[in-house]
Amino acid sequence: LSDCLACDSCMTLEEGARVFQQNQKEFFRVLNLNKKCDTSKHKVLAVSLCPQSLPYFAAKFNLSVNEAAKRLCGFLKSLGVHYVFDTTIAADFSILESQREFVQRYQRRNQEEHALPMFASACPG
Repeated sequence: LSDCLACDSCMTLEEGARVFQQNQKEFFRVLNLNKKCDTSKHKVLAVSLCPQSLPYFAAKFNLSVNEAAKRLCGFLKSLGVHYVFDTTIAADFSILESQREFVQRYQRRNQEEHALPMFASACPG
């Protein structure tokens, strides 16, 4: 979140407030609270791993990407995280959807003035 450019292009004000609450300080606060209370009162912690982060960890620790994912998942669960999700499939769907839209726009380029260019991006944060 510290890399967010705050461009306001990806979320509403309410979503922004919720994302702002998901920071390192809050993460460790909830981990510590969960350690002190009964498991029935635990707040559920979920972490998502983006496909761009795994090669970094793999290279840093001289591991394969799959081994880095397994170790990172194990580490997070040892801290007390309940769920760890890999968002690679979501990124793949996003690429496929962008591809589909581009093909449709390309086929309409002669009939529709604003079919091209098509701008697409991913959050740089």
